[in-house]
Amino acid sequence: MAARRDSNELDAAERDAMPDSAYAFPRARKEPLNDASHVRNAIARFDQVQDVTDEERREAFQRIQRAADKFGVEMSATRWQELGKPTATMKSSHKRRTPTKAERAAARRGDRSRDELYAEARRRGIKGRSAMSKADLQRALRDN
Repeated sequence: MAARRDSNELDAAERDAMPDSAYAFPRARKEPLNDASHVRNAIARFDQVQDVTDEERREAFQRIQRAADKFGVEMSATRWQELGKPTATMKSSHKRRTPTKAERAAARRGDRSRDELYAEARRRGIKGRSAMSKADLQRALRDN
């Protein structure tokens, strides 16, 4: 009896049938971007891809950003150098840390972190967002 496959798992034939453009790293045919699960995987494993240039990483980052937008995957990284690195809110066990008292109070008030504001500004297409402070992002989102 064959083992049951995950619905988002690609077999060799499916990977071979995909065009190079469906991969984050087309020359190496690494990190397919065909659905949300694979986009999240490409983000997590970005720094593990070997034998690619910095230029290929820059281009792959842009492909991953487009795929993340397409499949509704939230991405807080703003530079390719940030991908694949554990976030500041993750412990080595990959469990979320307990929010501080101040963070819980901010959440009750509806305050959002700069990363959350930046992600919203990106979704709305606000120009100049990468250079904005948290207060600037709050104003831009309020006014837009």
